[in-house]
Amino acid sequence: MPSHTTVIVGAGHAGFQLAVSLRQSGYDGTVRLINGEAELPYQRPPLSKTYLKGEGGVAALTFRPEKFFVEQRIDLVGDRAVAVNRAAHSVRLASGASLAYDHLVFAMGAANRPLPLPDPRVPVAYIRSFAETEELRRRLMRARHVVVVGAGFIGLEFAATARAKGLEVDVVELGPRLMARAVSPDLAAFFQARHEAAGVRFHLGAQIAGVVHGGGRIGGVTLDNGTRIPADCIVAGVGILPNTALAAEAGLEVQSGIVVDEQLLTSDPDMSAIGDVALFPCRQIGAFARLESVQNATDQARCVAARLTGKPHAYDALPWFWSDQGADKLQIVGLFNGFDRTVVRGAPEQGAFSVFCYKGERLVAVESVNRAGDHVAGRKILGAGGNVTPEQAADSAFDLRAAAR
Repeated sequence: MPSHTTVIVGAGHAGFQLAVSLRQSGYDGTVRLINGEAELPYQRPPLSKTYLKGEGGVAALTFRPEKFFVEQRIDLVGDRAVAVNRAAHSVRLASGASLAYDHLVFAMGAANRPLPLPDPRVPVAYIRSFAETEELRRRLMRARHVVVVGAGFIGLEFAATARAKGLEVDVVELGPRLMARAVSPDLAAFFQARHEAAGVRFHLGAQIAGVVHGGGRIGGVTLDNGTRIPADCIVAGVGILPNTALAAEAGLEVQSGIVVDEQLLTSDPDMSAIGDVALFPCRQIGAFARLESVQNATDQARCVAARLTGKPHAYDALPWFWSDQGADKLQIVGLFNGFDRTVVRGAPEQGAFSVFCYKGERLVAVESVNRAGDHVAGRKILGAGGNVTPEQAADSAFDLRAAAR
C-alpha cells in the first residue's frame, strides 16, 4: 500500500508500538507518529521508580534511539495535534502545518487528574511526563518531608522510592484502603503493612483541607480530620483523565473514553483509538471498559496494525498489570470486577503469595506478590479459558504449572 498514509496521534506505548507493528507486519505506506513532547518516545512506568532514584537519565527511558525511526521509515513529527478535519482527512498541528491521512489513530493517552485543593496556587507535583518528573526530581533534592495524595499504583511506587531516598513520607487517601480500584482487600492489607514497615505513614478516609505555603514553598498540610502534617513537597497521584478532546471536537462518540468497536474502530471508519484513551468492548467483563496498562496499549496497537495490513480480528487480549513497590513486585492477570471469593496460595508472612479471585467457582483474576510462576500460570489458564477450583488453588500440593499446560 505505497500510497496509504497512517497518522498516529501520540507517541507513548500505544502509538510507538503501532508504528513498529505496522512495519513488522509489512505495511509499506507512510507512517507519521506525532510526538507532542520534546524527548524521543519513552517509557512511562520507570518514571516513578528508577528515574526518580537517579538510576539513568532520559536516554535509558527511550524506546529506541533516533536512528531506529529513520531506519524503520517512521516519520517522527515533533508537534501537537490541535484539530481534525474529517472531510479533508487532515490533522492540523499547533505549528499551523497540516498532515493528510488515510487512516488516523488516536493514541493520546491521558493527563493527570488535577488535585482539588482549597487554594489552586499551591505547587503540586505530578508524575506522568518526563518534564513533570524531572521537575519533581529537582524538588526532591531540597525536600525532607513529602505528602503523597492517592494510594494507587503511582502514589505507592513513588512513596517507596521516596523512603528509599531517606525522605519522610505520609500518604493521604480518601478511600478506606490502598489501591481500592485495582486489588483485593487481601493485597491492600499486605502492601499497607509492607509500606508501614518501611516507615510510610497512611491517613485513610481523609483529604487535604488546607496547605501552609508561600513564595512557591510548602510548609505543611492540614487534613479534614484535623491532623497536621509537616511537608515541603506534595505529590499527587489521584488518577488520570483520558485525552478525548481532539476526538470529541471532531464529532466522534466519546463517553469516558473514545468509543470503539471490537476491532478498535471509532464511529468514523477511517479512525481508530487505542490505549488509555479507548473505551472498548471488554470480553472479560462483558461490558465496555477503558484500561490503563502497558499490556493493553501494546496489544491494542498490534490489533490495529493487523487490521491495517489485511488481518482484521476482534481485540480480546487478556489484561495483565504490574507494579514495583520497594522490593515487592505485584503482578495481576485478569479483572476482578464482581469477584465474591478469594483464596490465598503461598506465604504472605514470607512476602511471597498469590490471591486467586473467584466469581462463584470461576477464576477471574490472580494477584501475585513475588511469585512470578503463579502469574505465568494464571496468564496461561485464563488465556486459554481454563479454570482451577478454589480448593485446588488453596492446596499447596496442587500442580499449578501442570494445570496451565
